[in-house]
Amino acid sequence: METENKIISHLYISKEDGQYVIQTNEEHQKGVATIASKFAKEFGLSYWGYTLGMLHDKGKERAAFQQYIRLANNIPISGKKYYENHQHAFVGGIIAKNLMGKDILNLLANPIVSHHTGLHDWIDLENILEEKQIPEEIDTANINIDTALLHKEFLASPFIQNKIDLKYLHHLSRMLYSCLIDADRLDTEQFMDKASWQKRDCSATLADLLPSLEAYIQALQSKAADTEVNRIRKKVMEQCDKMSAGERGFYSLTVPTGGGKTLSSLVWAMKHAIRHGMNRIIIAIPYTSIIVQTAGILKQIFGEENVLEHHSNFNPDEIKDEEKREKAKLATDNWDYPIIVTTNVQLFESMFSNKPSSCRKLHNIANAVILLDEVQTLPIDFLQPIVDAMKAYQKLFGVSILFTTASQPVLNGLIKGTNPREDFIGIEHITEIIPPEFALHEKLRRVELKIDNTGKTYDEIAATLSRYPKVLCIVNTRKDAKELYDRLPDSELKVHLSRMMCPAHIGETIHLIKQILGDESQPVIRIIATQLVEAGVDIDFPVVFRQEAGLDSILQAAGRCNREGKNKTGQTFVFSLSAEGRVPYGAIRTANNARISLPVHSDWFASSTMKAYFLQLYSRETFDKKGIKDYLYKHDEINFKQASEAFKLIDDDSISVIVPWESSMDLAAQLKEEGCTYSLMKQLAQYTVGVRRSDFKKLNEYGAIEEVLTGIYVLSDRAQYNKDTGISLDNHWMEEVLMA
Repeated sequence: METENKIISHLYISKEDGQYVIQTNEEHQKGVATIASKFAKEFGLSYWGYTLGMLHDKGKERAAFQQYIRLANNIPISGKKYYENHQHAFVGGIIAKNLMGKDILNLLANPIVSHHTGLHDWIDLENILEEKQIPEEIDTANINIDTALLHKEFLASPFIQNKIDLKYLHHLSRMLYSCLIDADRLDTEQFMDKASWQKRDCSATLADLLPSLEAYIQALQSKAADTEVNRIRKKVMEQCDKMSAGERGFYSLTVPTGGGKTLSSLVWAMKHAIRHGMNRIIIAIPYTSIIVQTAGILKQIFGEENVLEHHSNFNPDEIKDEEKREKAKLATDNWDYPIIVTTNVQLFESMFSNKPSSCRKLHNIANAVILLDEVQTLPIDFLQPIVDAMKAYQKLFGVSILFTTASQPVLNGLIKGTNPREDFIGIEHITEIIPPEFALHEKLRRVELKIDNTGKTYDEIAATLSRYPKVLCIVNTRKDAKELYDRLPDSELKVHLSRMMCPAHIGETIHLIKQILGDESQPVIRIIATQLVEAGVDIDFPVVFRQEAGLDSILQAAGRCNREGKNKTGQTFVFSLSAEGRVPYGAIRTANNARISLPVHSDWFASSTMKAYFLQLYSRETFDKKGIKDYLYKHDEINFKQASEAFKLIDDDSISVIVPWESSMDLAAQLKEEGCTYSLMKQLAQYTVGVRRSDFKKLNEYGAIEEVLTGIYVLSDRAQYNKDTGISLDNHWMEEVLMA
């Protein structure tokens, strides 16, 4: 095919005839413009999406880029001049600035300039636009952009009509950026990799899926015993159905543990979405253990092809059906699925990211329902930017948000911090689905809570635990878990759960616990666990112990006690290990102090007590620890990159180590031989433990660590991984020498 006079955007060599197949730049820009326009239509800025598409690759008309793409594909070039710099994105940015002026740089110019690199900080963007010039070979005479239509559409958009504060402009910028990024990638994929592009189609709508949910619930209820708990669960679900007819906005579902929140919230979300013509449901969960459990239920109801898991512990390669597997892999790019199950970290860090890969999915959050499960776990240090983001997404992008938990935090009205300068305005109005007259915390009260703040030793707590045949004990740290586990008698069944164990090990152990609890021939099982079982893990013990912590954590622990109402009353005990010098620190200490400040005779399960607790907790905290507002809220000086780097919900300085469990060492050997692949790293994630740097140093000194590839470590000494407790920090070599 003739190439000399074409402005090439992409090309490949046909496998059929060995000829070049070319996508011209005009074809690509029109394709991207069409797709981006469709995406941006969801929030009233269709022509802005079209404009981004038409301008984003204008710079590919540069002689430098055309020379580069020809040389890269071994196409002869004419002319003797050689260009070293073939960058092209800045051209469309300059044109956008010239068309619309400086005031809209972050809505048009920044997304265009940044569509390969990530959104720029304002000063870097200004430098690019001022220092660079449009090359003379760029055709600027035939740029058919209707600036009057851009102005008209913006004035009619939710941003203006809803009188949105300019401090939220960065969310609109990111959303337009998302439309451009996904449209660009999809149009390119359609040309370069049509097979993958065709696999993306997920045509099922929420209306299509609703009968599956209704059939599942009907089957469940037909088998359910006629108990008070099941009658309450049915009543909660009926109330969710009724309240789903409400307008788009913020809702809360406050139901004690065991009240059927998961299915009831799904009923509300699906029927609310269908009534308002919304596109998808996004379920954000704080813990991967709950995600796996929730996603399993959803896939059982709706089919694997309609539910996308997107979190670090999910490996799409485990899906057996090839077509479904490839669709799931592709959908993690842009969330084009009817139901998404993900983490709070993935959801909110994407909302504040500047990276193309993270922002690509954002436009598919528009016109969606978001379920925030266990909302009390939202990090208070980032609560201001998170709440502000939710307000922006609701007002700008037509999102409805449901907060579900047994321990509802205070998110509405004026939220007071450590001093008046830390105050911020929360959500104006949140509609609670369950009315007060339901009195669920009374009707579902199945646990007696006893708090003892007197300091105890490990031996004292272990001796107390040993008096109960079936007991769950939840502690704050890995060290405390190991110390108590070692003190329990070996003659009777004991189980350890902590993040010193890899995810695969944890999953197998939880499965084992559920099996044993369902086996009446097993009279004894004592569990020592960290907080990883505190919320969402469906286990039921007659007695639960919880090391001192915040009230929300204590009630979550109590939710593992007498969960199914098998006993008249379960017992949950709160204890302190201060006699060992083991007092809470960091966020747990702050939360514990807020709890201790409440009246000692409080009704710990009452919603009024929970409200008082959160107000106490907030008065001790700052809501924007990293100063995100300083990076983003000044609309003409937005620092996207700096904010993205600062907005990290998990402040984790640990080092990931692959541990010997199941087939992990074979996979590690494969990694060493063949190098990194997406599939291999996903598999190895199931066998990885995050080790604190001080502990990593200790293990390295023992000679237990091998660096198989740069920055990838394996616990090569198998004796340092215990089949019951995971990574051991004791030097087994020294112990063996002493025994000898």
